[in-house]
Amino acid sequence: MSETHTRTIQPAEAAELATRMRASRLEWLVKGRRTQLGLRQEDVAALLDLTPRAYGSWERGQVKQWTDAKLRAWGQALEMTDLQIERLFWIAAGRPPQSEAQHLSRSRPLPSGSPTASLLSDYGRMMESLSLPTFLADHRWDVKMTNRAYREVFGAVRAHPAAMPAMNFLRFGLFHPDAPAVMGDHDSWQLSMLAQLASSLEKHDQDPVLQALRRDVHGHPHLRGVYLNDMPNWILDNGTSLEHHEGPLRNSSWSSTAPEVLTCRLVAETPRALQAVGLTRITFVPVQTDALAARRHRNRTGALHRDAA
Repeated sequence: MSETHTRTIQPAEAAELATRMRASRLEWLVKGRRTQLGLRQEDVAALLDLTPRAYGSWERGQVKQWTDAKLRAWGQALEMTDLQIERLFWIAAGRPPQSEAQHLSRSRPLPSGSPTASLLSDYGRMMESLSLPTFLADHRWDVKMTNRAYREVFGAVRAHPAAMPAMNFLRFGLFHPDAPAVMGDHDSWQLSMLAQLASSLEKHDQDPVLQALRRDVHGHPHLRGVYLNDMPNWILDNGTSLEHHEGPLRNSSWSSTAPEVLTCRLVAETPRALQAVGLTRITFVPVQTDALAARRHRNRTGALHRDAA
């Protein structure tokens, strides 16, 4: 087997790559939207009262300072939704629109002595009662709590110094050698995870854990190519959020005979008290296909006939 060699990325090189990636993501977003609308650069430039040359600099990210007025006008010219405009802000300026930034500045962690610890304990018991794999993670996708179903799905993976599924979900899916055995269509999972990493970095670009993860991606020949070349296309078609991603998952606990591969959707559901401390609960929910429904109906019918006999 060939070994994958990595090299250390220097901070200056990482910063340059991050700048290039931000400009590339911006160009893919706005050019893709403009193409969807059937507009030329000249058309959008006229809507923004810009020369075509100046607008070309906008699409390439060559603007000294992005103001709210510029970005909002751009989003409106491209007929973007509020969510698309928010994403435009994060990519171009590395921040949300000003009104949201002011709202976030008023958000504070729960004060000391609050019932957060008690809430987490109770919430953990509730999670253990669930039959579907679920986990709590922070904005870095560091895993803070799991339930038994989650541990059963990932319990057979081999030990790894930095990429265990109970440590960081993104790092596990990107770097653990056993991840493809659990996650079917692993390329799709990796693309979605890299898109989520890019999105998280747009909101937390100074976070050292996310920066370290990006450096490791850049130091991995295959992932670096996917991150720079394939991932922007993925974002245009699928968005950046790993939440709601659909992908095959192999889970031995869903079948009494052999590991069953089911297409699952990642569903985020979190009470406000946990959101206030930066936590999100992610659950793997099997997608109810017609074939799966028919198979489960046959299994239930067979069990009833055996009980009646």
